[in-house]
Amino acid sequence: MKLILGLLFFLAAHIVTWFQLYGQFVWGWFKSNNFILALFGIPISYLFIYGTKHSVAYFDGTMWPVRFVGFGVGILVYAVFVGIFFKEGITLKTLTSLLLSLSLIFIQVFWKT
Repeated sequence: MKLILGLLFFLAAHIVTWFQLYGQFVWGWFKSNNFILALFGIPISYLFIYGTKHSVAYFDGTMWPVRFVGFGVGILVYAVFVGIFFKEGITLKTLTSLLLSLSLIFIQVFWKT
């Protein structure tokens, strides 16, 4: 359950962060309301804090797995949203990077030392 909570918090944080940063290229409101968007940094920070807290608990206090899992989730969110909102296809280079990101997550979750 700790891992699921950690992943959900990281997923939510990366989704909100994506809109905060890239919404300016999709909607005019985002482009002209930088200060309001900057305020979203506060709830985003809480999401990352709780994602880290639950993930570290799952990995018995070790830090490296949490970093890799959080990074992998962020890469996957980015890939999905860039495809949806900007219609950028996935090249072989991008696909390789996505597979490496998934590998990072799976290695950290399933490879027990």
